[in-house]
Amino acid sequence: MYPIFRFTKEMLVHARDGRIGPGDVHVSHHICWPWDVDPWMELNNGRTLTLYDLGRLPMVWRAGLLPALRRRGWTMTVAGASVRYRRRVRMFQKFTMKSTILGWDARFFYFQQSMWSKGEATSSILARMAVATSDGIVAPDLVARELGWAEISPPLPEYVEAWIKAEVVRPWPPAV
Repeated sequence: MYPIFRFTKEMLVHARDGRIGPGDVHVSHHICWPWDVDPWMELNNGRTLTLYDLGRLPMVWRAGLLPALRRRGWTMTVAGASVRYRRRVRMFQKFTMKSTILGWDARFFYFQQSMWSKGEATSSILARMAVATSDGIVAPDLVARELGWAEISPPLPEYVEAWIKAEVVRPWPPAV
């Protein structure tokens, strides 16, 4: 079940935080609760993705994207993600999440998020998001204009460009 109470808490905690834009970092603080763990008493990999939602949604609120979605009748969806897990997060362990909007290309917005505990990165996600209508994807430069940002994206990091190229050659539908 989606953690609606945690989502509500995050939105309320960050409701009055200042506006952010591409490159700015949204910081949130979390705890790994018993319902977040797997049989090894560490943060479940699937729950990690849900917790990344809890960092990303307040960030896009602060960026002005959620109000723009409502105003224009747009929706937002994850269109791909690459996750790295490096350190375990144990039950009751506190961690900090850092989330930022890296930029966009002709179709997607790119986000980088990471979880940190005791000064070390535990995991990181590179995600791409699409803004859409029933007619298809909304061009990110149009969304940027709606948000009052420059219509041209900041340069995407080399690793993001490499990921974009890798996704182009990845077979779809899956070969297996």
